[in-house]
Order: sequence, then C-alpha cells, then structure tokens
Amino acid sequence: RSSVMVRFSRSHIRFGSFERLDYHDRPDLMAKLLEHVIDVYYPGPRLYRDRQERFLSFYDDLVDRVAALAAQWMAAGFCHGVLNTDNMSITGESFDYGPYAFIDRYDPSFTAAYFDHDGRYSYGNQPGICQLNLKALQKPLARLIPTADLEAILATYPQRYQGHYQQRMLAKLGLVDLPEPLAAELLNQTLALVQTLNMGYHDFFLALTQQFSPQWRDQPELIFATTLAISQTTAWEQWCRTYQSSLLSLPAEALAAVSSQLHRTNPKTVLLRPAIEAIWEPITLRDDWQPFNQLLRQIQYPFSQE
Repeated sequence: RSSVMVRFSRSHIRFGSFERLDYHDRPDLMAKLLEHVIDVYYPGPRLYRDRQERFLSFYDDLVDRVAALAAQWMAAGFCHGVLNTDNMSITGESFDYGPYAFIDRYDPSFTAAYFDHDGRYSYGNQPGICQLNLKALQKPLARLIPTADLEAILATYPQRYQGHYQQRMLAKLGLVDLPEPLAAELLNQTLALVQTLNMGYHDFFLALTQQFSPQWRDQPELIFATTLAISQTTAWEQWCRTYQSSLLSLPAEALAAVSSQLHRTNPKTVLLRPAIEAIWEPITLRDDWQPFNQLLRQIQYPFSQE
C-alpha cells in the first residue's frame, strides 16, 4: 500500500517567511509579501489607504488572532509540540503541528515532542511562546513599521489572551455571560480543581456535561453527586460554591442554555494518543478500517446515543 499526504491550510506563509527575507536583506520583497498577506487574509487592515496604518492594523489583528489561537489550544487541552517561528502561520491559525498531542490530565509541563527535553514547547508554555514569536516577528517588520508601535501593540497580548481563554473556559463550563469578578474566580478555581482531581481533564468536562441538572442551582449537594472519582477536598468545596453562585447569577430560564452550551463545547471523544494508536493497529495488521470509521462517527455525532 501507499499513500499521499497533503497539507491543507489557508496559507503556507510563516513568520519565518519574513525572517528569511530579513536575513537576505530584502525589505522590498518583505513589503510586497506583507501587502499580499493583507490583501488576501486581512480584510480590516485592507481598508486603510495609508501604508503605515495598514501595516500596524495588520500586526494588531495578528496579535489578537494568535492570542485567540493560544486560548483555543489551552482550553481544548491541545499541545502543538514545536512552536518555533517557522511553525507559526501568518494568518494566526494552527500550522505544522507534527508531534501534537492532547493532554490527558491537566499538566502544564506536558510535552508532545519526544525531543523537547527542556519543555520549551510544553502545554503550559504555549501562550508565552506565541508571544515570543510575535516579538521575533518584530525584527523583520521593523524594516517597515516603527518598533515602538509594534511594542505597544504586543504589550496588549497578555490581556487579550486572558480574555479569550476565560471566554473559552467559561463556555466549557456552560457559562457564556458571567459577570466579573465571578468569572475570573470560577476560572481560577476550575484550574486549581482539575490539577487535583483523580480524573482526566477532558473527563471532568464530559462528566459535567452529562450530569448537569438545573437543580444544581438550588441544590448544590447534587453537583457531581454520582461521580465517585471526585473527592471532597477544599478545592472541590470552593468550586461547588462558586459554580452554584454562577448558576444563581443567571435567570432560571437560562439554565437550559447552560446544558446546550456544555454539549456544544465539550467533546465526548478526545483523540488521546492511545485512541489514535488503537485505530492504526488493526489497519496495519488486518487492513481493518472499522475502528477508524467508528471513531469518525463518534466525533461527528458525539451525543447521538444519549
């Protein structure tokens, strides 16, 4: 047997594409490439007639896209594996994630690449590495845009990332519109809890999805009442109180939307490495594609049997 692997992406232009032109001292080509990127992939900056405004608007959009991308990875428990500048797409999308993996338990030090001995590209380091790569992109872009302006935009990255991440995590908890500081408190307590639980990161959110009941709003003793893997720790008790407070902040008629949001956000099947390896073995040994097709159905229709 043989196969052909084809990479699909909106763009194959990388941060490294600009670094290469900088290395070869070609700011003229860099300007042409940046104009092309804006024309094809950045409709907002495209509206500016002034070149400096157009370029600055591009970088501002890119910083926000990358902050949102890192937040998506972290909320989904996804570890890219090798986040150098040549594996960062100029469109702010996932790109070249060869040794990727999804975490099982919540572990910021988890690494997907076997050769990443120092954990530079660990799961927990991803937001910071993305910010460093945006910083590295400033060197070639400084040929076209004042460095001070680039720095001022990048300084907003941590706040943008935190905003995107909080929004994603609240959605995984079934809560889209939660007031501050309750939203931040619930997020912090959720992260503290999943690090101590005797269950996986994805298992926690799946259990929440499958067991959630509007009764939790008025009867907190029912929260996760059937999940034996959760022990009654201080972190657990604090989380229960805060989650109930979050539900109480919603009108009663909004609780049905919480359940819908949970089902929409939390997958029933997560492609952990054992699950991936389990489908390749029968294909390799017996040309048996049934487990593969079954896995696809589970991903496409996760809650159809419930």
